[in-house]
Amino acid sequence: MPNTPDNLRYSTEHIWAKTQEGQSVIRIGVTDFAQEALGDVIDVTLPEIGDGVQAEIACADVESTKSVSDVVSPISGTVVARNEELADSPELVNSDPYEQGWLMDIEVDPSKAAAELAALQDATAYARATGG
Repeated sequence: MPNTPDNLRYSTEHIWAKTQEGQSVIRIGVTDFAQEALGDVIDVTLPEIGDGVQAEIACADVESTKSVSDVVSPISGTVVARNEELADSPELVNSDPYEQGWLMDIEVDPSKAAAELAALQDATAYARATGG
């Protein structure tokens, strides 16, 4: 059964979101359910710091031995940090998707953040949706 931490929010595209620094920055990554489905991750392509991202629009790619999958942002805003460790160790997405395998931090668009965060599922709903 995939790990689904209670302190995160989840998109239907299997991306988790964690509030950082008050409500202004959201850290995102691939869920345990998604990394299991992907198989062995061999490359991660992330946007540059300063790039804008839009909710429900692909902003990154995760390549596994099976396929290349889009990372669909759960939130709109600006990339303020990216996990540079993934360049040399993309397997962190598999081994530790919620801590060391995080993808990026997004400074939220304040005019959209409340509605976008409210649209995400809590751990119970996400676990139910993924058969957990």
